[in-house]
Amino acid sequence: MKVRLSHFYKLFLVIITWYLPIGMKAQQRITTEQYIETYKETAIEKMRDFKIPASITLAQGILESGSGNSDLARKANNHFGIKCHKEWTGKTYYQTDDAPNECFRSYKNAEESFNDHSLFLTQRDRYAGLFLLDISDYKAWANGLKKAGYATNPRYPELLITIIEKYNLSAYDNLVLNKKEERDKTEISEISYAFITVNPSDFKVVGKSKAGRFIHSNNGIKLVFAREKETIEAIADEFDVYSYQLYKYNDLKKGHKPEKGMMIYLEKKHRKSAKVKTHKLRDGESLHAVSQLYGIRLDRLYKMNKIKAGQKVKMGSQLKLR
Repeated sequence: MKVRLSHFYKLFLVIITWYLPIGMKAQQRITTEQYIETYKETAIEKMRDFKIPASITLAQGILESGSGNSDLARKANNHFGIKCHKEWTGKTYYQTDDAPNECFRSYKNAEESFNDHSLFLTQRDRYAGLFLLDISDYKAWANGLKKAGYATNPRYPELLITIIEKYNLSAYDNLVLNKKEERDKTEISEISYAFITVNPSDFKVVGKSKAGRFIHSNNGIKLVFAREKETIEAIADEFDVYSYQLYKYNDLKKGHKPEKGMMIYLEKKHRKSAKVKTHKLRDGESLHAVSQLYGIRLDRLYKMNKIKAGQKVKMGSQLKLR
């Protein structure tokens, strides 16, 4: 009998020894340095897409989520303390904050939280003043967030600035800004916006605007077709987005007037085509036209095909799309 007990005891120890490190690892707190390393690329991407300093995004995430260790971050993937508000229709998480049992937004993953944070700032009039500030001036942005009412803590700007300077987060702002300057130097002075004529009926309809315009989908991205003499600003107003976002999403220079029938994406294009592998460049087609036709970012089309900015491409060339 003693032998049997000893046997089971040893087996129990083996099981505990095997599983305990896994359980402990799941509960370990991450350091601020690890948090920055994990989410710096996401913050940089949001800076490029939404013109919000990466340093501010990271500092807010660190402060609001306790470097990703708060219950709100762990259980709801909410890294920025964004509450539900009346327009929120997604999942929710309740915890005590300024008042007992307050409603907070819950996300599928951290990426959704970072994206919603960017949308939260860009789509509310109260934060519009932030985008008039110098994007490299993180101190002005920190104070601007407090002024706009993002947080109730009077020391909020000071806390953000301390985090940014302690971990040198402004280096990520400089990384984006320096790369932008390099692109501007190499960018060709004139880019062909000639587009490939398509039939809207070939694209799936996924919704309607309040004005009754059909919203189509291509490569999993929502788009509309420009009407005669329609401006990017008019489309932006109709769909309640910033015009600079539409220029960015469609790789267009500010002020460009789209021709009737041009595909105008309402969301960021993807890095590659989901289904089509190649495209044979035909006479009169531009790389921009191909990027619009397949819903691929123009810079990715250049990179996939090892084409330098301004380089001419021969008609008949097979372009990789994925």
